[in-house]
Amino acid sequence: MMVAMELTVAASTMTTVPDITFRSDMTVELVKHSASDADVIWAARVSTKGEQSLADIDADPERSAGLINFLMRDRHGTPFEHSTMTFYVSAPIFVFREFMRHRTFSYNEESGRYRTLEPVFYVPGPDRKLVQSGKPGAYVFTDGSVEQHALVTGTVRAACQQSYQAYQEMLEAGVAREVARSVLPVGLYSSMYATCNARALMNFLSLRVKHSDATFPSFPQREIEMVAEQMEALWAGLMPLTHAAFERNGRVAP
Repeated sequence: MMVAMELTVAASTMTTVPDITFRSDMTVELVKHSASDADVIWAARVSTKGEQSLADIDADPERSAGLINFLMRDRHGTPFEHSTMTFYVSAPIFVFREFMRHRTFSYNEESGRYRTLEPVFYVPGPDRKLVQSGKPGAYVFTDGSVEQHALVTGTVRAACQQSYQAYQEMLEAGVAREVARSVLPVGLYSSMYATCNARALMNFLSLRVKHSDATFPSFPQREIEMVAEQMEALWAGLMPLTHAAFERNGRVAP
């Protein structure tokens, strides 16, 4: 996991500009949930037991780990949909634009039309690989040089300071927030609630986490992978048998 890096820079401007914060980490919190391995069991057993499956709502999932693994292996996916998790995520806007390609989630994001956006921006941390080579579908990323890291850090900081100053100047001149925000970069942090079920989350993880045991390799952008890794850890704590079956069967969403 990438180590968080925070730098606070006092911007000298013609107008009053708050201190700007630069981060290299992502925030993921589990807000609420109704998710357990038992949810998979009673949902699956209705197919053979009908109303008698209601007795399995409080069943011991440890005794039915084989059923969960069977469902995962043979890709009987709907029993995994009877669970819900709501995550709070704070990440750069460019991460959210990738995230929202997953239309099986429900989203509510903070709005730059209705509130003044805070001056918090993403800058790649020292462990972020910077150099890309290869062709589409076969990119390889390698560590950048000290000079390249210094260039990225300095350029990002200067550009963000300039853009946020312009944003503040327009707001102080009476320009609407929805217009003034157009100068802000996609490295600005935003926040959202994202709600999903276990099946949708497994699909997300299969695409957004690079894993050596995956049947189908995935090569996500590192920043969204940082979010996905935290979501997976939280989900694994809620549904350990389902998570184990997901890993055992090649991290393929059922």
